[in-house]
Amino acid sequence: MKKRVLSAVILIGITLICVFLSYVTRVLFFAVAGILCAYELSRGLEKLQVYCCAWVMYVYIAVQAMLTLFHTGVISYIACMAGGIYLALFSGILHKKVSGSGAMYTLAGLCYPCFLYGLLMAISVSPRWLPSLVIAAIATWVCDSFALFGGMRFGRHKLAPLVSPNKTVEGFVCGALASLAAGFILYLLPVFPRIPMGVMLITALLSSTLGQVGDLAASLVKRMIGIKDFSDLIPGHGGMFDRADSLLFSIPTVYLCLYIAGIGG
Repeated sequence: MKKRVLSAVILIGITLICVFLSYVTRVLFFAVAGILCAYELSRGLEKLQVYCCAWVMYVYIAVQAMLTLFHTGVISYIACMAGGIYLALFSGILHKKVSGSGAMYTLAGLCYPCFLYGLLMAISVSPRWLPSLVIAAIATWVCDSFALFGGMRFGRHKLAPLVSPNKTVEGFVCGALASLAAGFILYLLPVFPRIPMGVMLITALLSSTLGQVGDLAASLVKRMIGIKDFSDLIPGHGGMFDRADSLLFSIPTVYLCLYIAGIGG
């Protein structure tokens, strides 16, 4: 337990420094996290005797980070993704060890998690970066905690037994209700005064719900591979992918909600 708490404190400290120091450190932080996740995914797939071309994912994230830092815009992001798709397919043609299945898994890795990290990098330099990151993080973490406790106390019905046997419908509902409470508290705080209460509550609920979906998506991949954690990079917590799975879904959800509501642009 001490190791788990210590590693969590260190990770949170590094995250806060990188996120609030400057937009450059935010982009680089997400880029490094994305590369670590891509590495963990590629190593996990080797257990299935599938060899994806990890360097394609690394190059995509690195180029996306550079384009984001130079504020090159949406068209360049699309071109970057298209280039990644071409490279992924070429890797199957050029490398016998990768072959067709490896190329397909490389394409899958470009979509999840690499493309989502590309979204996080783009969001991190937008005018909505602060509410997107803060609301998503708080709503997701509150939801996860109360979903765990609610499931342990009231859990009767399995939510997705083939993917994550310990998650329950009751825990899911407890987490959703807790995220609404977190959204209301955020509304009362003078941090985001321009966000109406209704928008805040809906945003918190949707982001936490999508965060739980992201957690299940990572569990689906791990179950397919046959592993409990993507790695042991963070003592007591698993790998980078294990820690980021929910936020990969919840942060873009918050940004989209605020964008639709015309807030922070």
